[in-house]
Amino acid sequence: MTSSHAARRRTPRPGAGLPLPASYLVWLAAATVSQLGDVVFGFAMGWVAAEHGGTAAGVVLAAGSLPSVLLLLLGGTVADRFGARRVMIAGDAVMIAVSLALAVAVLHAGTPLWLLLAASVLRGIVSAFYRPSAGSMPRRLVADEQLTRALALRQGAAQTVLLLGAPLAGILVSAGGLGSVALLDAGTFLAVLVVLLLVRPRYATPSSDPGEPVWRAALDGVRVVRRTPGLPAALGLTGGAAAFLLPTMTLVLPLLARDVGWGASATGTIMGAQGAGIVLVTVVVARRGGSRRPGMAASGGLVTAALGQAGLVAAASTPIGEVLGWPTIAAAAVMGCAVGVGSGLFTAHLAPVVLGSAPRTHLARVQALVGLVQVLALTITNPALGALASATSPAVAGGVCALGLLACAAGGATALRRLTLDQVEGAQ
Repeated sequence: MTSSHAARRRTPRPGAGLPLPASYLVWLAAATVSQLGDVVFGFAMGWVAAEHGGTAAGVVLAAGSLPSVLLLLLGGTVADRFGARRVMIAGDAVMIAVSLALAVAVLHAGTPLWLLLAASVLRGIVSAFYRPSAGSMPRRLVADEQLTRALALRQGAAQTVLLLGAPLAGILVSAGGLGSVALLDAGTFLAVLVVLLLVRPRYATPSSDPGEPVWRAALDGVRVVRRTPGLPAALGLTGGAAAFLLPTMTLVLPLLARDVGWGASATGTIMGAQGAGIVLVTVVVARRGGSRRPGMAASGGLVTAALGQAGLVAAASTPIGEVLGWPTIAAAAVMGCAVGVGSGLFTAHLAPVVLGSAPRTHLARVQALVGLVQVLALTITNPALGALASATSPAVAGGVCALGLLACAAGGATALRRLTLDQVEGAQ
């Protein structure tokens, strides 16, 4: 390598070290408040629905997720055609009305099952149109050189909401019930609506052809992903991570904890350690930027998460804490933190690849496909891992998750080894 070439590689990218735009930070603050409202409302819905029995609670939650899955790609298509900001403004306005109507209905009719089902379905429909738009907003508000830092900050904010949301939800539901939570949720939607009316995208995004049928425009998103270098591999890796990484804390850990007799408090501590690991990584990436080789960094994150998963299984199945001289729960919390660090590394480096590689005419549709890949992967692996844990043991299911992540990491390292941040930032 010549010295001049090395110097060019060390030259700072324009805008890479500049502060993130105020418009993005204001939008992110409002979106984070809205997400907190979603977390609290989701807890409240599950809690109230459980009063009608386990089957009813499952139906209520499924009623919200099913329309979201079925309409997600359509939502991305509409956002690319009419503008993500317009779709989000309409979505926030609808959700304010829905939340206020729910609060009034609860006041007069209580919480009958039909009301919970109707509210869940309406939220699921709006979410299908809202999520792809919101997912594409960072690239509409920040320069491509700042995308990694912007998405890391958003991931850290989202994880912080998840850490704080559950305890807050429990307090609010106990104090005010579903009606009060619905009023709070309306207030969070109003905050985002006001911000969206004031904030406009900084970077122009061409609209899709208005004369093209909607169904064809939706399928065109699949075609674009297939033909865009790096995107098929990145989406495949996203699906693999969703299949084997996301069930770690939501499914495998609770099963492990019950199997070995860990209490709810100890399990919550381990989950909190995972969240702390994610926040730690995202704070570093948001301040210093990501790796110049995002594909390799994302694969390394999966390896780290897999080692954490294996350590978590070992902490539950064998006295690994005694070997290290730590209490078992402390050892498990360290392993949970490792899972979080790996998860943070993966998302902080792969999310900019997906969003940054997408053509600007297809930003929302690509984000819709990301959501579909994740949901479909979880739909397959969650029941399979649960059945495997029942037939064998939760430790075996955890081991399968770790092996699956290692296989995904190997595939990602091979498929994305040549990908650099310069290629992502140069996407049009």
